[in-house]
Amino acid sequence: MDDLDHKLLSLLRADARTPVSTLAPALGVSRATVRARIDRLVDTGVIQGFTIVVKAGSQPNQVRAITMVEVEGQAADRVIQRLRGFPEVRALHSTNGRWDIVAEIETATLEEFDQTLRRIRQVQGISQTETSLMLSSIRTRTEAV
Repeated sequence: MDDLDHKLLSLLRADARTPVSTLAPALGVSRATVRARIDRLVDTGVIQGFTIVVKAGSQPNQVRAITMVEVEGQAADRVIQRLRGFPEVRALHSTNGRWDIVAEIETATLEEFDQTLRRIRQVQGISQTETSLMLSSIRTRTEAV
């Protein structure tokens, strides 16, 4: 990846729906070049998909939380595989320090959240969890860098 690819990715992170005809002059290249770069980034797996960002709190009764997970011994890979199967787990992050994994959880209701958290705590290999409900989002990264 070169500097042009990095700039293109930055613009697409800000708005993946930006037309190629707008991206080209912003990058100082032709539309064909932009289209070819996007296609190559998709084909090589650098771009794994295009998505939307929903405004936090825009969905009624949405419960969002961060759960820190401590894993027993060498069970991290097995635990991650299990957590990937939970539709309520929106993202997983490996970390250093006290916690091994951080899971972002999203459910429609507190009851669903409680059930999800109980299921997570039953995953073999998880020794301890700590959860914080997200009350509001102060900043989410969507602008170009």
